[in-house]
Amino acid sequence: MSESQATWDLAPAPESIGHVHWEKSYGLFINGQFQPSSGDQTFGSINPATEERIAEITEATDADVDQAVKAARNAYEKVWSKMAARERGKYIFRIARLLQEKAREFAVIESLDGGKPIRESRDIDIPLAAAHFFYHAGWADKLEYAFPNRKPKSLGVAGQVIPWNFPLLMAAWKIAPALATGNTVVLKPAETTSLTALKLAEIFQQAELPPGVVNIVTGHGSVGAAIVNHNNVNKIAFTGSTRVGKIIQKAIAGSKKRCTLELGGKAANIIFDDATIDQAVEGIINGIYFNQGHVCCAGSRLFVQESVHDEVIHKLKHRMNSLIVGDPLDKNTDIGAINSKDQLQTINQYIELGKQEGADFYQPQCNLPAKGNWCRPTLFTDVAQSNRIVQEEIFGPVLAVQTFRTVDEVINKANNTPYGLSAGVWTDKGSKIFNMTSQLRAGVIWANTYNKFDPASPFGGYKESGFGREGGLHGLAGYLDF
Repeated sequence: MSESQATWDLAPAPESIGHVHWEKSYGLFINGQFQPSSGDQTFGSINPATEERIAEITEATDADVDQAVKAARNAYEKVWSKMAARERGKYIFRIARLLQEKAREFAVIESLDGGKPIRESRDIDIPLAAAHFFYHAGWADKLEYAFPNRKPKSLGVAGQVIPWNFPLLMAAWKIAPALATGNTVVLKPAETTSLTALKLAEIFQQAELPPGVVNIVTGHGSVGAAIVNHNNVNKIAFTGSTRVGKIIQKAIAGSKKRCTLELGGKAANIIFDDATIDQAVEGIINGIYFNQGHVCCAGSRLFVQESVHDEVIHKLKHRMNSLIVGDPLDKNTDIGAINSKDQLQTINQYIELGKQEGADFYQPQCNLPAKGNWCRPTLFTDVAQSNRIVQEEIFGPVLAVQTFRTVDEVINKANNTPYGLSAGVWTDKGSKIFNMTSQLRAGVIWANTYNKFDPASPFGGYKESGFGREGGLHGLAGYLDF
């Protein structure tokens, strides 16, 4: 068997969809009920693996957003802010339990709608989303213990805009702390991945969450802009591109709106010569390829100490050759479909740019399905610090490799980016880990692992990766006034 072939030929193991139910058409979720828009525009939710239209989604208007904000304000003033904190916690706990019970259904819908492998949806996204609701349910009646002598108070109405890469998890990251701190919510999911957020609305109904506490309006960028610019919104929480984050900052400048932004990233993954190489290679694969590079904290810049460079690249290519690209619902699949044709086009443009810049290019020769949006795992070596594939966020399964000799050199290279969201360090020396973490300008730094998350651990960045934190006490604080 040649090195370009997968190690094993595995029989297909598709996840069943017979147990899954979703509506063929969804309205807006406002004041506890699904309802039509005041306009007549809709758009399709497309399965990126098959290009099939799986649901019709409503495009909200400015009037719909205004109605949702009014519903949230009314629920805040008359119900949610007046409710005993322990009772609010019970609702959040109920949501967590219902989400846990329906985890298998949510996992399938997430993979159908977003293109990510069912293993990732099933084992990471859905359990972690439920964990965020569980975690924040516990804090609802303990805020004075979390922030002693500070008299925390809720803000009011939180406007939240989330991206397509972790649709349900991002919704949980934002909704759970907002509810736990006594706020109400108007949420806009990404237009290409709205289904699990709308399914979550059904859970809110089953949990008998008071009407108006969470409202979900779907649509394109204009809907998010209407939320950001609404005068009756007290807090903006946005996860997405740095470009849009800057627009939001300008839009709310001079207002009293609170804001947290979790934006782009170009994470450095650093391997020292004393690292356990096999473990580090698997961490690289996990950091950039298993998630298709579709996380802002993806380890898309790899720095390898010169003395182990050849060994790392040899093992990395061998591991890439075993990755299976294909049906997201197949349990054998490692790399699913790219979320949209536009995103695939962007990734392919960067791959061509990397070739033009003179970097050495490598992709395994795996077969791709005839239909759908697919990209092979991609590796560039011999890249320069000035190359655009090193400096710009690609948001795809594309890894750029550089070498280094000394600690000071790799710290300078790793910090030489406008972003500062995350990083990874691989070494068997604890002192080296602490030295690196004190000098790397990144909000989250993993040591001898990558892409590990916990609801109690705050997540967020520096520089053009945004400000504010989500998760942990730091995330709760972003929804409180003191």
